[in-house]
Amino acid sequence: MLFHVRMDVRLPHDLPQEEAVEIIAREKAYSQELQRSGKWRHIWRIAGEYANYSVFDVKDNTELHEILSGLPLFKFMHIEVAPLLRHPSSIRGDDT
Repeated sequence: MLFHVRMDVRLPHDLPQEEAVEIIAREKAYSQELQRSGKWRHIWRIAGEYANYSVFDVKDNTELHEILSGLPLFKFMHIEVAPLLRHPSSIRGDDT
């Protein structure tokens, strides 16, 4: 199943710098591992914001929830999820 996910990161202003750097490094490694596996298919930064639009290709809602809740920055995020289906007018038959 494909899911469109918007993630907005809201780091607390009083979070110690060294802790923020460490969490962000773990987040990058985790997200890149998921990208290599094909589960995190696309990630796009939203200009001017600490946010992204992403597309996930996972088995079901449960797997998506497990992936998102495993993000090191999860507790600092506001996340919106929308399931995606192929549009009947799409000319691309190979992207399910």
